[in-house]
Amino acid sequence: QVQLVESGGGLVQAGGSLRLSCAASASINTMGWYRQAPGKQRESVARITTRGDTAYGDSVKGRFTISRDNAKNTVYLQMNGLKVEDTAVYYCYAGTALTIINYWGQGTQVTVSS
Repeated sequence: QVQLVESGGGLVQAGGSLRLSCAASASINTMGWYRQAPGKQRESVARITTRGDTAYGDSVKGRFTISRDNAKNTVYLQMNGLKVEDTAVYYCYAGTALTIINYWGQGTQVTVSS
């Protein structure tokens, strides 16, 4: 069992930045982030493998950057140029393969005000 502990959410004005962190209790191949806004489906934000291969959702490309410290089993999501529509609960996840999600974090709220 791998535990995921998220941090870094909060309230920010549009155009601002936030950095989310997610620490895993053990090494695992793929880590990433989904988000879910009220009344909307869960949306893939970004993911990264232990090799450093990354992928981003279309709505965040060019604004968000995912990175990883394998020594700390920690993934980071740097969010720049935040928009009101980025408001959501952000969930960290981890998986043993690229398209497999085995574990979820508890979620952290990101609120972007206009």
